[in-house]
Amino acid sequence: MATTRKRVLIVEDDHKTAEIVRLYLERDGYLVTSVHDGRKGLEAARAEPPDLVILDLLLPGMSGLDVCRSLRSECRVPIIVLTALSTEQDKLAGLDLGADDYVTKPFSPRELSARVRAVLRRTSDGTLEGNAAVQPPLTYQELVLDLDRHVAKVSEIEAHLTPTEFRILAALMREPGRLFNRSQLVEKALGYDYDGMDRTVDVHILNLRRKIESDPNSPEYIRTVYGIGYKLGA
Repeated sequence: MATTRKRVLIVEDDHKTAEIVRLYLERDGYLVTSVHDGRKGLEAARAEPPDLVILDLLLPGMSGLDVCRSLRSECRVPIIVLTALSTEQDKLAGLDLGADDYVTKPFSPRELSARVRAVLRRTSDGTLEGNAAVQPPLTYQELVLDLDRHVAKVSEIEAHLTPTEFRILAALMREPGRLFNRSQLVEKALGYDYDGMDRTVDVHILNLRRKIESDPNSPEYIRTVYGIGYKLGA
């Protein structure tokens, strides 16, 4: 059972799928709202902000990608994308816009419920440990990460990071100069129970670079060590 009554918004045009997911999530203790087209989904998220959004990509009225783009420009609500598209590029399209995870159709409702629990657990407080004590900001050169307020700044300018991007950057900033392979970043930033593709880390790194680097093609902060992984700084 969920420990708190978190609100989940399902945006899915297939009524049967939405109903099955709703029943599973309500059984786990969540408050669930379902809508069946993209524009109404965006309106519902704005009217009563949820704790998490489950978002189909192929929607009438407004595409799931456009909904994801709009939500991410306005807030940091965790988003799990549902996709029936088969290529890796299609699967990663939502992540590229700032979604936190994806599930490929057809899927097991139990698997989706587990993903919801995992995403909410790792994004509930914006920290890696979930420690309620006040934590000092992380700093590296012109980067400042306020763990308690969940604010990232570069040269005093706020960078609007998704919860997953924030956690990845926090993991790197805690140990500047340390080389992380993808599996280690999954473990440090996404949690032991995360079973998405390692390739998703690359997408999150690309998004981070767009937000914190003056030249994402020649990064000063997040460096790539080809064939191995990533590290913060030289």
